[in-house]
Amino acid sequence: MANAAYESEQDEGLRGAVSEAEWEARVELAAAFRIAVSRGWNNTTANHMTARVPDQPDYFLMNGGDFAWDEVTASNLLKLDMGGTVVSDTDRKPRPAGLNFHSALQRECRHLGCTIHIHATAGVVVSAWEEGLQFFDQGSCGVYGQVAYHDFEGIAEVEDEGPRIIADLDGKYTLIMRNHGLLSVGRTVPEAMAYMDRLVNACAVQERILATSHATPRPLSQEICETTAAQFAKRAGNKPIGDTEFEACVRREQRKDPSFAT
Repeated sequence: MANAAYESEQDEGLRGAVSEAEWEARVELAAAFRIAVSRGWNNTTANHMTARVPDQPDYFLMNGGDFAWDEVTASNLLKLDMGGTVVSDTDRKPRPAGLNFHSALQRECRHLGCTIHIHATAGVVVSAWEEGLQFFDQGSCGVYGQVAYHDFEGIAEVEDEGPRIIADLDGKYTLIMRNHGLLSVGRTVPEAMAYMDRLVNACAVQERILATSHATPRPLSQEICETTAAQFAKRAGNKPIGDTEFEACVRREQRKDPSFAT
C-alpha cells in the first residue's frame, strides 16, 4: 500500500532484498500490529496476524512468537510458504498453534489477503456466553450476518483443526472462537482490521451493557439489524472496507513511533 505515512529513513538491508510490493506489504502489516496495540487488543508476544505477499501469492508474512506486537517491524516479520515453512533467513519461528490455522486459511482461502487472531478481553467474555454476540447498537450491525462460531478444542495445535475453522467460518469475515478469542479475515489488511474493530467494539458494548445489572438490556430487532447491515453493505459496494480509517490510524502511529516501517 503506497502512502506517504509509510516513508521513513532506514537502511536498505531487507528492503533492498525484497520486491517493492513485498516491502509495502511488510510495512502495512507492521503498522497493523501497532494499531492493534494502540486499540488495546494485545500487549504480549502471543497471537498473530498474517498478510499474503501481493506479487508472490504462495507466500505470506507473519509475526514470530518472540516479539511483542509493539516491537514488530517490517523487517522482523517472517515470510512463510503455504506449507508453513519459514523461508526468511532466520531461526525465528511463529507459535505452533497460530501457525496451524493461519497457514490453513492462507493456503485454502486464496481470496483472502489477511488473517487476525486476538484474545481481547471483551471478545473472550462474549466467546464464553452460550448466546454469543448480541446486537445492541449501530456499530455492531457492521458485523451482523458476518459472525461465525467455532467450538473450543484446546490449544489449536492439531493439524486438522484448521479445516474445521475454515468450515465454521463458512465465507464470513469474523469468527468467535468459543471460550477462546476472536478471528477476522479480509481481502486486504485494512479490511481484516476493520472487521476486527467492529467485532471487538460490539463485544465491548455487550460486556458493558450486560454488566449493568440494574437495567433491562434492549437488543436490536432482527429487522433493524438486517436493515442497518444492508446499509453498511451498500456503502461498501463490492470493494474491501477499511482503507480510510486504516490510513488515518497509520498516520497516527507514524507520528507516535515510525519504527514499524523499518
